[in-house]
Amino acid sequence: MSEDRNDRSDRDEQGVDGSGASPGNGAPAAAPATPEERLAAMTAERDDMKDRMLRIAAEFENWKKRSRKEQTDAVAQARESVLKDVLEIADNLERAMGAQAQVGGKGGAGAGAVDGAAVVKGVNLVLRLFQQKLERYEVRPFETTGQPFDPRLAEAIATKPAPEGVAEDTVLDEAHKAYTIGDEVLRPAQVVVAKNA
Repeated sequence: MSEDRNDRSDRDEQGVDGSGASPGNGAPAAAPATPEERLAAMTAERDDMKDRMLRIAAEFENWKKRSRKEQTDAVAQARESVLKDVLEIADNLERAMGAQAQVGGKGGAGAGAVDGAAVVKGVNLVLRLFQQKLERYEVRPFETTGQPFDPRLAEAIATKPAPEGVAEDTVLDEAHKAYTIGDEVLRPAQVVVAKNA
């Protein structure tokens, strides 16, 4: 009886027909590989993984180089754009100075005379152009005079006694205007702040 059970279990391990096919799929089971074959397969797999890792590392290095170049190009392009706008303003100032030199160089009663209104008008035009260029880059001035002093937006360079009716820590005057770029402070204002005696 026990021999019968052993014989049945041997047949179950080999398959129904005793040929080593697993029941139900009809494909022969893979014969256990020799240690040499397993070592060769593992070596091939290791070499394949190493090759893939080297390719990934090379691609990553190439990506880093491309990213650095793109970033450098973007910075250079932004710098060039800003400088071209600044040069346009410098051109206008040079034209104004050239026109003034021509007026001042002519002989007669007007020689050396300066038309103050024309100079002010010319400087205002250049200033307006400059402000338009700044706005193109989202750079805008903001007013701090008359506002409570905020150390995030302004730098106190001096204090003065608070005039009557003015609260302490109110900005009385600006030495340099503050500018924002987008929502960030580009340059804080330099201000004079009111202090009680």
